[in-house]
Amino acid sequence: MSLADVDQTLHIAPNPGGFGAELTGLDLSRPLPPETLARVKAAFLAHGVLWFPDQPLTHDQLEAFTLQLGPFGWDPYVAPLADRPHILEVRRDPGETAAPFGGGWHSDWSFQETPPSATILHAKVVPPTGGDTLYGDAVAAYEALSPAFREMIAPLKVVHSAARPYGPQGSFAREEATRSMKILSSPEAEKRFTHPLVRTLLDGRKALFCNPVYTLAVEGFAPDESAALLSFLFKHMTDERFVYRHRWSEGMLTMWDNRRAIHHATGGYDGHLRVMHRTTVAGDRPV
Repeated sequence: MSLADVDQTLHIAPNPGGFGAELTGLDLSRPLPPETLARVKAAFLAHGVLWFPDQPLTHDQLEAFTLQLGPFGWDPYVAPLADRPHILEVRRDPGETAAPFGGGWHSDWSFQETPPSATILHAKVVPPTGGDTLYGDAVAAYEALSPAFREMIAPLKVVHSAARPYGPQGSFAREEATRSMKILSSPEAEKRFTHPLVRTLLDGRKALFCNPVYTLAVEGFAPDESAALLSFLFKHMTDERFVYRHRWSEGMLTMWDNRRAIHHATGGYDGHLRVMHRTTVAGDRPV
């Protein structure tokens, strides 16, 4: 099969409303031709969440696909696979009682100075029930706000930190239930970075850039004012109008745009094994 034939097999099927799309017809175990890779990147920007069913990938192939999109991101506070510093195993064993990793609405590593542009998750073992991932469209949520409200929040900045989950007194450090994943709580997690509340995407669209897990406060606001504004935004962003529920299958690779999407891992699969392998793609400082 020629490279042109590979490109011609790509099929993009967006969700109603355009947030999220299924891509079929590609073999991600091999390097994508430049034209095809450009189409995948364009679809990623347009739809925010992409999934590729039936992609049985080795570690080498997962890393190679990630690097086609950009350099690896920095993944702190979770121990990677022993021989793969850029692959995290998101695992929950059948007898595990700890809450699923990634529960709570968030944008991956938004507490970093340059948060990752993309997260890639490859399904290795999928339980027969539960384990869906919810994605919230922060572009649609922003656009649904009134013009006056958008004008009011345009200049605001918000403070992000990993302290609440990963700090020395964070939720993981205080966790009593056993967990198969090794969490690396650290004083480094208490560092703070300030980012725009509204960030501009590569295509010029604007998205809300805040989340309940890592966003602590609105810069310059009194605590009660900050809490009220953030509470409104978090409720607004996770309204069912903006949420897509993603169901997994074994071998599926899913990638999402952390600049646009927030997400939340659900449970519902107690007594079953679930294993995913995760990489991130480096990003830029939000503007």
